[in-house]
Amino acid sequence: MCGNSMSAPLPAVVPAARKATAAVIFLHGLGDTGHGWASAFTGIKTPHVKYICPHAPTIPVTLNMRMSMPAWFDIYSLNHDADEDASGIKRASENLKALIDHEVKNGIPSHRIMLGGFSQGGALSLYTALTSQHKLAGVIALSCWLPLRNSFPQASASGANADVPLLQCHGDADGIVPVHFGRQSVEKMRSLINPANITFKTYRGLAHDACPEEMVEVKRFIEKQLPPI
Repeated sequence: MCGNSMSAPLPAVVPAARKATAAVIFLHGLGDTGHGWASAFTGIKTPHVKYICPHAPTIPVTLNMRMSMPAWFDIYSLNHDADEDASGIKRASENLKALIDHEVKNGIPSHRIMLGGFSQGGALSLYTALTSQHKLAGVIALSCWLPLRNSFPQASASGANADVPLLQCHGDADGIVPVHFGRQSVEKMRSLINPANITFKTYRGLAHDACPEEMVEVKRFIEKQLPPI
């Protein structure tokens, strides 16, 4: 459903323990699958929330010598000012919006759907929230950056998600996506959405990974933004 449907299997899903009245769609990082994150959410799940962890299609990735691996879009370089795969990012975002549409048609309104992701998946979630016509419940952005940041005008507060709550987290020892990428993205996000709704957390000694303290924060954020109804 998300990504190229010809090469990506169906998402890993952690079903709600009772009737699902909310959903979290969470995207993994480069070279990964949704299974690990589905397991992580199993450990912090909320009874009325369904967790959907799609798998990226397998594509050649320039950063890794054109080796094929699961990726939401191509990455040319991890330098801050590197060229970006604009068409791939936009295509992946449209596929993610189609997954949101699918959940809406199944009875979960968009304001009860939260996007999130780790690394490349978090980047795609940020971009999609800013370009979606659906009002979303929130965004969880872990160890990531805002892609195509220069494509957004300042103060685009007229968008559907001008007031969307954002939880952005980053390890201060991240050697893959340095923490200053996260800080710069947060500063840009503060010009695009209501800054009062942005929470940025850093974790001392954490590399390009998640940690238990961070997952507790994610659980609290989900429970606050997606309460039982």
